[in-house]
Amino acid sequence: MTNLLTKETSPYLLQHAMNPVHWYPWGEDALAAARESERPILLSIGYSSCHWCHVMAHESFEDADTAEYMNEHFINIKVDREERPDIDDIYMKAVQGLTGQGGWPLTVFLTPSGKPFFGGTYFPPMARMNMPSFRQVMEAVIDAWRQRRQQVEEQSEKLREFIAEHTAFDLSPTTLTLTTLREAGESIQSNYDPIHGGFGAAPKFPQAMSLDFLLRRYHRTQDLSLLNAITKTLDSMAYGGIYDQLGGGFHRYSVDAQWLVPHFEKMLYDNALLSRAYLDAFMRTRNPLYERIACETLDYVRREMTDEAGGFYSAQDADSEGEEGKYYVWTPAEIEAVVGADDARLFSSYYGVTPDGNFEGKNILFLSEGVEAGLSEEEIKQVRTVLNPQLLEARAERVKPETDTKVISGWNGLMLQSFAQAARQLGRPTDLETAIANGEFLLGTMVQGDRLAHTYTPGKAAGLGFLEDYGSVAVGFLALYEATFDTKWFSAARRLCDTVLREFHDGNGVFYDTSKQHQELIVRPRNLFDNAVPSGTSLACDALLRVYAYTGDSTYSDPVEAALRLQASALTKAPSAFGRMLSVADNLLAPIKEVAIVGDPAAQDTQSLLESINGQYAPDIVLAVRHPEDVAAANDVPLLVERHLVGGEATAYVCRQFVCKRPTTDPAELRSQVATS
Repeated sequence: MTNLLTKETSPYLLQHAMNPVHWYPWGEDALAAARESERPILLSIGYSSCHWCHVMAHESFEDADTAEYMNEHFINIKVDREERPDIDDIYMKAVQGLTGQGGWPLTVFLTPSGKPFFGGTYFPPMARMNMPSFRQVMEAVIDAWRQRRQQVEEQSEKLREFIAEHTAFDLSPTTLTLTTLREAGESIQSNYDPIHGGFGAAPKFPQAMSLDFLLRRYHRTQDLSLLNAITKTLDSMAYGGIYDQLGGGFHRYSVDAQWLVPHFEKMLYDNALLSRAYLDAFMRTRNPLYERIACETLDYVRREMTDEAGGFYSAQDADSEGEEGKYYVWTPAEIEAVVGADDARLFSSYYGVTPDGNFEGKNILFLSEGVEAGLSEEEIKQVRTVLNPQLLEARAERVKPETDTKVISGWNGLMLQSFAQAARQLGRPTDLETAIANGEFLLGTMVQGDRLAHTYTPGKAAGLGFLEDYGSVAVGFLALYEATFDTKWFSAARRLCDTVLREFHDGNGVFYDTSKQHQELIVRPRNLFDNAVPSGTSLACDALLRVYAYTGDSTYSDPVEAALRLQASALTKAPSAFGRMLSVADNLLAPIKEVAIVGDPAAQDTQSLLESINGQYAPDIVLAVRHPEDVAAANDVPLLVERHLVGGEATAYVCRQFVCKRPTTDPAELRSQVATS
């Protein structure tokens, strides 16, 4: 038996194409069917690597009796939240308003006009632990729909108004000051866990955007308590089970406070944000652990999450063979079978492997505090360079978790930024090759004129890009420009920013998540908060402010200043929800330093200047380079206009808002100007 999802390209929707449920994809056909039949809509939202989505699918959507009831009484719509974050955002707000919590699978009941009136997340097939069964919920909904239709309609209108209110964010403009940033940093730090690192209690999510902002605060203030919070968190995650000790890359989150037991799915966006967090921390502290984690994470993405066309895949599942984490855990016997008894003892000592295990009788690999101090350098090298590859090769023979091969523009932009930044600062050729391949894929396939597609599955780009996509890809292109100095990347980023201002901005500091071209929903989505990824508003503002720094055109900076005035009070009230925007605010108040270098990029004198820039942590700069004979580059990048060689040598100009210090040919002087200006 099949349903209408067979025609879709989303791996998540295709997982449900063989359900006995008569699923519709979201669209006018489904809404028209609901109106014509006067049946309520059962909207189910999830994503391909969601463990509890799989559980509910197996328990309910694959059950013939449950499906028969659904088909008789509802118009059933299945949505991939990663394909339609606008729909997910609206109906998640509804469920959070009803229940005080949200999550996936998201189960929402709508009127035929699309207004929600009841919902929840996962519902079991049988009532348990104070949870009604899915069948009981559906029966109660149908009873209310038939017997109390007017009350249902009234409830749905109240919920629509609630969603609209929480989308509007009626914030009064407030002055943004350095005090705002100080208070935000103190508030985030007050939630720091000094024992295990991270912020808050279990479950623990890697808060990469907050770490980025705190590192900036440390860079500005030299407050060692900030550095301690950052390094303790990064160390604990790097040594914990949330990090894949064999294959590199991070799992989604830790179910416990000490980062030991992860929820095993791997998301592209987490690995994009965390690889950059570790890279930044390395540039500031020179701790080789952070360089290793950043490089291993990038290597994992290149090895397992990269399409032949150059795009990056979305996610890898937590489950394999129906069991969460099965692919990643080990018994002592399995290890010994691969490396032999002597090496197995060393490996087990290093990674805390015991006969009893730490996860359902098996072992999640982790490093306990101080374990490396008890081993020689030769033993550590043996584990990392000899035994790890052997165990990784053996693990690859297991049944692998499913990979969601859908490519999402916004998540690719985040990953592109990480690869491009690593290429520039670490000098690994493979990172530059990967970054350029991804940039070419995005520019050649996802960018269509001045617009951007949202997703790609083999051979086909689809969907209108959201604000998050535009902002993220623009930032990624700017990072790629700084790694290559090919002006096509800067020009592409600027065009995307122009589209943002035309299609997503209201002219008064408000950015919407959907463009003027998107399908009209019950409200126009606007989410200012960082969630698993930075908010679309913060990404757009980041890109706009950087383009302003290259151009001096206030068309790009004025909307950012207006947006930050509207959000200034919220930045201190809930700073952990505004990590990326706080970093944008830091760059606005500083403001960004503009570094222009004129010289032959292949010549040693130019390379020496670049090394003095690339060798330091400097999140508050934009960097432009042109060959002395390349007149066209100055036409494309205004920062390069009227920049000339001094004494026939490569020359650097360090400016703020196009007011420049004395040009220099000395790398040491350039480093000093960037550090102090």
